[in-house]
Amino acid sequence: MSKRDVIFPPGRQALYEKNRYSPAVRANGMLFVSGQVGSREDGSPEPELEAQVRRAFDNLNAILAAAGCTFDDVQDVTIFIVNPEANFQRIWDIVQADYWGAAPHPTVTAVGVTWLYGFDFEIKVVARLPNG
Repeated sequence: MSKRDVIFPPGRQALYEKNRYSPAVRANGMLFVSGQVGSREDGSPEPELEAQVRRAFDNLNAILAAAGCTFDDVQDVTIFIVNPEANFQRIWDIVQADYWGAAPHPTVTAVGVTWLYGFDFEIKVVARLPNG
């Protein structure tokens, strides 16, 4: 059995080791990124929804950068939203304005959930490695 090629963003390895999962794994020219939430360095959530979304993207972008990728390399996105009826448009406005970039866009699946371990938003992606 081969070992996983794990990617750790700078300064967050202890948090991932504490919670026992890999932030991202490289395999077959692709990067599989675990769901990223709006957590601070100590793992606590940003208190406001907009700040959580921005922090989740900052955390995601740190992982992508550690693997030599950018959001332009992302092929597939899954977002999880607590209370999507109330929060989806607020989240989507931030995402489209500040993070999404120009077309063509990645595929997207949005899932409404009831609980995210104290968070309101999570983003999980699959990216193509530039030299993959």
